Amino acid sequence: MRNIVILDGYVTNPGELSWKEIESLGSVEIYDRTASEDIVSRAKNAEIIVTNKCVFTKEVMASLPSLKCICLLATGYNNVDIKAATAQGITVSNAVGYSTTSVAQHVFALILAITNKVAEHNVSVHDSKWSDSEDWSYRLGPLEELHGKVLGIYGFGTIGQKVADIGLAFGMNIIATKRKMEGFSYNNVKLISEDELLQQSDYLSLNAALSKENTHFISRDSLSKMKAEAIIINTARGPLINEADLADALRNETIRGAALDVLSDEPPNKGNPLFNIKNCIITPHISWASLQSRKRLINIVAKNIESYINGNPINTVT
Repeated sequence: MRNIVILDGYVTNPGELSWKEIESLGSVEIYDRTASEDIVSRAKNAEIIVTNKCVFTKEVMASLPSLKCICLLATGYNNVDIKAATAQGITVSNAVGYSTTSVAQHVFALILAITNKVAEHNVSVHDSKWSDSEDWSYRLGPLEELHGKVLGIYGFGTIGQKVADIGLAFGMNIIATKRKMEGFSYNNVKLISEDELLQQSDYLSLNAALSKENTHFISRDSLSKMKAEAIIINTARGPLINEADLADALRNETIRGAALDVLSDEPPNKGNPLFNIKNCIITPHISWASLQSRKRLINIVAKNIESYINGNPINTVT
């Protein structure tokens, strides 16, 4: 029996899903959460480790002589020293594509939260504002149609393309930028430069992977290029945004608003500069986390483990 340890399974599966696909592949220990100082003691006999956010440094992996495979409950793998893993003969596999539909849907949940003000109107009705109204209908500020608006997409991979498809269904004009644009085309989407994207977008959706080059892509300089009525949506990675600069821009109405599902630190410090800014909506990194998405994630990880056991590892990171 292969020894498999799931170190931080709670966020993926707090109880409404099953680990049976993984449990059928070996002897499995499951922990909801694991602090960094407990990784070695909990995984000392593991051949296969399943994790989302636990950090695997060269030193941690060297302390786990039985470890041969790390399967990530995530697409990102910046929490694993890949170079050290390769040197130590440890296979690392990630999970790709499980959350595309869920993330794209959340982009529009955030956009519609701004345009239709559903939450605010619901609260007002329950606070008797409708019952006390002299009119049969009222609005807490203007409601907006998306039709004809410009949706800019920063990062035009599979998620960015799904966002574009939904935007097109709303009748939006779609512009996008991606790292390698030469020879690439997508129906009814105009590929443009980053500066043009900033200047033209009514709604700017960040869907790019994080890199050294695009850390703080949204900063004082880039914000100054945007329309005063623009809205930023971030469902990608928090460090794409300089949060202090964005907070200043929102307070000063350099741009109209922001809707964010990710922050630079998660969970965030209580003093995060974006907290308590009225034109900033924040959700707790849930865009990936639909029930269906998490079920797909567990299925992908189970297949990664099975493929490793069969001697043909898939979705490997090098």
